[in-house]
Amino acid sequence: MTDSVCAQAPLALTAHVIAWSLMLQLLVGAGLGWLLARRRFAGRQLVDALVSLPLVFPPIVLGYGLLVLLGRQGLLTQLLPDVLRPDIVFSQTGLVIAAFIAGLPLMVKPTQAAFAGTSPRLLEAAAMLGHRPWSVFWRIGLPLARRGIAAGLILSGGRALGEVGLSLMLGGNIIGRTETLSLAIYNNVLDGNLACANQLSLMLGVLAMAAFMVLRRFGAL
Repeated sequence: MTDSVCAQAPLALTAHVIAWSLMLQLLVGAGLGWLLARRRFAGRQLVDALVSLPLVFPPIVLGYGLLVLLGRQGLLTQLLPDVLRPDIVFSQTGLVIAAFIAGLPLMVKPTQAAFAGTSPRLLEAAAMLGHRPWSVFWRIGLPLARRGIAAGLILSGGRALGEVGLSLMLGGNIIGRTETLSLAIYNNVLDGNLACANQLSLMLGVLAMAAFMVLRRFGAL
C-alpha cells in the first residue's frame, strides 16, 4: 500500500464525517447551549448531565449503549415499523452520530458559557426598543456569543477527529467503508504497517496543532 493510497480513503471519510457532525453541533449543540444558559425548565439538570456524560463515561461502554439503542433491533428503532428502521450501525451514519456524541459536551459547554455571559441588560434594552425575541437573538445574543460558539466547533471537531471507541461500536471499523483516520492508524499498527501509521499520525497531529493555534488566536485557550 503506497502512502497516498494509505491516507486517501480514511482522510476523505473523516472529512465527510466531521463536516456532518459539525453541522449537527452548530444546530443541536449550540441550541442546547443557549437553552441551558437562558431557560429554566423541568429536567434541565438531567439534560445537562446527559450532555456531559461523554466527558466521563468510557467511550466503549457509551458506544455499546448507543448500539443497544440504535441497532436494527435496538430499543429505540424497534418502536418504528420495519420499513422505517434506519441502518445506523456499521455505516457512515453511525460514524457521524459517534463523532457528534463524542464532541457534544465540548460544543455545548463553551456555547452555554458564552450565552450565560451575555449581559441581560443588553438583551432587555433591545427588547424595550421594539425588537422581537428572534431579532434580539440574531442581532445581540448570537454575535456576542460567537467566540464561544467558534471555540465549541473547533473543540468538538478536534474531539471527533480522534474518536475511536464510539466509532468502533457504531461504525464497525470496516476497511474501505467506515475506517476513519484514527481507526486507520489502529489497523495499520496491528498489521505492522508502521510507515502508513506514522503518516496518518503525523496528519492527525498537524490537524490538532492547527486547531490549537486557532483556539489561541481566538483567545479561547
